[in-house]
Amino acid sequence: MNVIKVLNAQPAEDGAGVKIRRVPGFDGRYLDPFLMLDELKSDHSDDYMAGFPAHPHRGIETFTYLIKGGFEHRDHLGNRKAVRAGDVQWMSTGKGVIHSEMPLADSEGLHGFQIWLNMDAKDKMNAPQYQDSAQSGLPQISSQGVHLKALAGAWTLNAEQVQSPLSNLACNGAIADINIESKAQLEMPAMGCERVLAYIHTGSITAAGQRYQAGQLLVLDGDSAIIATTDQPSGLLLLRGEPLHQPIAHMGPFVMNTQAQLQDAIRDYQNGQFGQLSQ
Repeated sequence: MNVIKVLNAQPAEDGAGVKIRRVPGFDGRYLDPFLMLDELKSDHSDDYMAGFPAHPHRGIETFTYLIKGGFEHRDHLGNRKAVRAGDVQWMSTGKGVIHSEMPLADSEGLHGFQIWLNMDAKDKMNAPQYQDSAQSGLPQISSQGVHLKALAGAWTLNAEQVQSPLSNLACNGAIADINIESKAQLEMPAMGCERVLAYIHTGSITAAGQRYQAGQLLVLDGDSAIIATTDQPSGLLLLRGEPLHQPIAHMGPFVMNTQAQLQDAIRDYQNGQFGQLSQ
């Protein structure tokens, strides 16, 4: 496994003061087509119960995955869903979405992720889309102490392939949660795409003689096989996609290609063109 770059998640706050760890990529250097990975992990409700009240987005896709706890999603399109442990939720915000994500009152701790993907310039003003896995579930593969859950896209482990019901992410984006038992070895062939990322969320892994810890995002060579071992139960998110190599203009919840487009987004939101959150 050829690790090109190691990025460390940094403490941050978002929403109404939710404590997170973030790996930003708005400069387009290492994450493109992904823009940001946020990890929310706490057993203390004060760290997350204020949640993410109603806010807008334009020009991105948001992908939420929960390992522990739950959120209620609401948006101006009329979607109102409880997203619980083991579920994923995806929104292609396109020309504009207003939504909220609030922790469920029965959550005893929270561990989850929100990942932003960029959208091609030609698609940024498309109509919004929403999908989750609450009804369909997510397929899994287990082999020799390695357990892979296909969160988005198609994945192969030891010649067995699974396809997530979420298959329309921008830039051929795909995401898997991989859990490795102690003393087991993860082996996967080269992804064959330009962008491959691994975010360690539990334990640690060793690859090519180097040890990597939870909270580190590894930028991998897409033409190199993935081989890693661990001496403790460990978990990582594996992400792949095709970079856009397009200009990124970012301001808060809006990601466009030019400053003029950002000003248009702000004006449209202030003029009420994003709609209103459903009751």
